[in-house]
Amino acid sequence: MRLRLSPALAPFAIAITLALAGCGSSSDTALKIPTIAPAKQFALANFQPAGTIVPGHPTTVAFSIRLPSGQTLTHYRTGPGPHTGVHLIIVRDDLAYIIHQHPPVHPSGQFKQTVTFPAPGPYKVLVDVYPDIPGGQPNFQLFRAVTVKGAYHPQALPPFKPDLVINGYHIDMQPHAAIHAIQAEFLHVNVTDPHGQNVVFTPWFGALAHAIFFRKGTLDYFHTHICAPNAPNCGSLPGVPATRITGSSSAPGKLTVGVLLAVPGTWRLFLQMKLGGRIITAPYTLHVA
Repeated sequence: MRLRLSPALAPFAIAITLALAGCGSSSDTALKIPTIAPAKQFALANFQPAGTIVPGHPTTVAFSIRLPSGQTLTHYRTGPGPHTGVHLIIVRDDLAYIIHQHPPVHPSGQFKQTVTFPAPGPYKVLVDVYPDIPGGQPNFQLFRAVTVKGAYHPQALPPFKPDLVINGYHIDMQPHAAIHAIQAEFLHVNVTDPHGQNVVFTPWFGALAHAIFFRKGTLDYFHTHICAPNAPNCGSLPGVPATRITGSSSAPGKLTVGVLLAVPGTWRLFLQMKLGGRIITAPYTLHVA
């Protein structure tokens, strides 16, 4: 079907056509789009190591936090409890290994921590920050990818196993309902020593135990703590939703672990505690509906 114009409208159609043609015919009249600078944000600065990392050898991880203004962040939350300074958490991409440290902050805002990467492969370095900025963000995370020299042989995640034995300690997760995304859940864990006795938990980095979660593939992250009774600085931190489901321990050998995961999928829980003067890490594979 063809559209036919009446003789009375033809001059107007010709005028519109000429006007449209003129819009793109001259550089003097070209539409100019303003340049928008990238948004200023927090960032990792002066990150080390910048070169080769050798597995099994002590390596210094160093960095500072750059404010949106370009200055170095020097003020961090302090005091008892786990929500202070920075948490340095390093995990291999296949979730086979984890490193967890709380490096001290230098007055200049610089951080240095000696760590030993256990095996070759790609790792995610996560810096979980608790700044002391009046009216600012109470917590945020920054990331960096590093590669450890050598042949990388990724390991498949093992299926869920409730009863683990780590250095002679039995860490037994009790039966629980299915875990669902965006729903607060609590997992109950019993811990006994090599003699079958309930352990007495020793505070480590401000908590009796730490529950660190990473999602398979995407490495989404969640971190919560298991707190002793009457430990207010270990519990909820205003403005940090993850701390609203803080876990607890009301008796020797008993842990209640809070879980609030944002998306479904396969997650790896690294349950860490200090027992007999050593850090024990119990890894669990969890499926989130």
